[in-house]
Amino acid sequence: MEFSEIEEFKKDLKKLSKRFITLYDDLEIVKKVLMVNADERPPFSYRIDGLGIKTCIIKIRKIASRSLKGRGANSGFRIIYAYFKAEERITFTEIYFKGDKENEDRERILRNFK
Repeated sequence: MEFSEIEEFKKDLKKLSKRFITLYDDLEIVKKVLMVNADERPPFSYRIDGLGIKTCIIKIRKIASRSLKGRGANSGFRIIYAYFKAEERITFTEIYFKGDKENEDRERILRNFK
């Protein structure tokens, strides 16, 4: 599996990593899990529908983070990525902390994958 990130994702990650110091390590664990099965796996991750694009966009809802110890996997981070199954490639699009933002940036997704 090949992983890439759009520039906006890199900025999100850098900004969040200042508050949550284990975030880069947590992302590496997510990558290992995605190498085994990158498709949606409810309730942990699901496909974002209604975008009007062919690209498979998946949102991970449950990410365990050592920075959020004791708060549970469902309380923290969300990751949005585009999954290109035939190419075995994942492009990370957005990462955010649920306490800062409620939903994904659909405009960003459409801007990068339309």
